[in-house]
Parts: sequence; structure tokens; C-alpha cells
Amino acid sequence: MTPRGKQSNIVECKFSKNLAVLAPVRFKGYTGLSEAAVDATVEVVPLSWARDANIVVGQSHFIKTVEDIAEIMATTVPGAKFGLAFNEASGPCLVRTEGNDPALIEDARRCALATGAGHSFYLVLGPGCYPINVLDRIKSCQEVCRIFCATANPLQILVVRTGQGAGIVGVVDGFSPKGVEDDDGRNDRKAMLRRFGYKFA
Repeated sequence: MTPRGKQSNIVECKFSKNLAVLAPVRFKGYTGLSEAAVDATVEVVPLSWARDANIVVGQSHFIKTVEDIAEIMATTVPGAKFGLAFNEASGPCLVRTEGNDPALIEDARRCALATGAGHSFYLVLGPGCYPINVLDRIKSCQEVCRIFCATANPLQILVVRTGQGAGIVGVVDGFSPKGVEDDDGRNDRKAMLRRFGYKFA
């Protein structure tokens, strides 16, 4: 909500040819009771991590997140391999890491640095551990504000950058639909869930 009942400008952005970076745009921003132009760019940042692994991308508000999510992993799926990185957004502004697998920790660290989004976290789950196993516990973590995605699909993060820092405004998780399921597709979906052991009847 803008001060004194003012409405912020609506800015139309157009993708550049390579679909990697949006042209710089100028927003009308507000600091206290004054208003000033804010330069911002929107980038499409692809993330990559180990094959057969999943990633959870979220937003938190406190450095305690690092240890708390690591403890959630250790107690929810004992023995699961994972790497975690958290972008500290004040003070020394470091990428904080935890985990029990050096390669997955490195994957998470690279994702965190690629977006540079303050207070975002990147949890890479090793093979055999899936978001469905841990997501409820992570959502209930006291510091976690939101989850952007939990996926093994190709992933692009939409990042806004300003003179202050960067933030995640959305994700592109996988691909667009190619149609609507028919009876065969519905049967395949139900059979897959039972093959995975998530349904019994």
C-alpha cells in the first residue's frame, strides 16, 4: 500500500530476445513520505542441481532458518542426503550453508549465489528423499514465510534487482500444458501414484 492514498505506476516490461534479462524499467517507489524513481531489472535465472535430486526454494526471515531446516531434515527422514543454503539479508550478508553431502551443499550454494535474493533459501534433496516427505515440516518452521516451489523439473527463478538488493517474484517450474487428460491419462495418473506407494486402494 502506498502512502497518502497514492497509487503506484503500472510498468509494462518486455523480454529481450534471449529471454534471459528484461530491459531495465523505472518504478515509482516510496521511502517514508517521499517518493523517488527506482531503477529495477527483472532477470530469468535458471537453477541447476544434481540429477535425480529435488529442490525446495523458499523465503525466510531469520538466520536461525539454517539450523532449523537442517534439524527438520535429520529428524524427518533420517539418513537423507541434503544441502541447504540461505542468503543472509543484513549484517555481513553471507550465504549460510548446512547439510551432510558436500556436492548437494555446493549445489545449494550455487543456486543461492545465482539469484542473490535476500532471505531466500535453497534446499537440495538427494536421491530417495522427496519434497512430499518434508514439505509440511518445512512450512511449519517458525522462520519460513513461504515456499516458492518444490520440484525436480527444469527451474527458472524470476528475480527483481534494485540498488538495494534482489528478490524472487515468481518461478517457472517445468513446462506448459500440452493438453487436458483423457480417460487413459487419468488412469495412468492413478496407476503411477499406486506404483509409487502413495495410494493403496
